[in-house]
Parts: sequence; structure tokens; C-alpha cells
Amino acid sequence: MEFNSYMQMALTEARAAAKRGEVPVGAVIVDPQGQVIASDGNRTRALNDPTAHAEMLAIRAACTATGSQRLTDHAIYVTLEPCAMCAAGISAARIALLYYGASDPKSGGVAQGARVYAHPQCHHVPDVFDGIAAAESEAYLRAFFATRR
Repeated sequence: MEFNSYMQMALTEARAAAKRGEVPVGAVIVDPQGQVIASDGNRTRALNDPTAHAEMLAIRAACTATGSQRLTDHAIYVTLEPCAMCAAGISAARIALLYYGASDPKSGGVAQGARVYAHPQCHHVPDVFDGIAAAESEAYLRAFFATRR
């Protein structure tokens, strides 16, 4: 089976988020057949909701689309390492595969910081693949924050 990355679509969502004045993070959820079932970018400011991260919004939309609280055998592509909240959401949804771009030394919850999946209380651990389009993700985040400082 050939690997098909959906990171470019996630980067498109991140760029759209930046245009809205949001931190440029995008997420895409793909079903086992390779069909995109949900995608979004950060909307914390637009929705006045601190939980409106790209991953959480995509998970909510994917669960609605599938009619299930579980996204077993699905994959999520995210431009930035998920924070602890999003990592826990990915686990709760039972997403099978997590692909992310840039590492997040400040707020990451997978390989950095909280390391949610390393805790014995974590009931489901997805297979994690990092560094997918990392340079492009990192460059876009740096450029976004450079304009804010």
C-alpha cells in the first residue's frame, strides 16, 4: 500500500487559520479508505473557545460525519505536535494514526511536555509519526509569530 500524506491539506487549513488571525495550525482526518472526512484550522479567537484547536474541531466534525464517538482505523494529520488536550482527544476518539509536522517544545503533549501517551492512564495510544513536512510547518509558524512580535 502506498503512503499518501494529507499534510499539504493540513497546511492549507493552517494558512486559512492565519488569515483569520489564529495561530496557524491545521488538521485533517482521513478514513481507512483514504477519504478526507474532516478538516479545520484553529478557531479559538473566532469562537471564543480555548478548546477550538484544529484537532478538536476536526475530531468533532469527523465524529458527526461518521455518527460515532470512535474514529477507529482513522488517521489525523496535524501541522504542529498536538498539545496535551488534543493528544487526549485523539486518544479518546481512538484514532489509529497520528502524523504531525513541527515539534512543539513549549506546548507539545506527545513527544514534549506532558507526553500524554506515555501515561499508564492513557487507554489508547495511536501510532505516531512526526516530522511530516516539518520544515514547512515550522517556517510558517515562525513567519506568523514574527509578524506578531
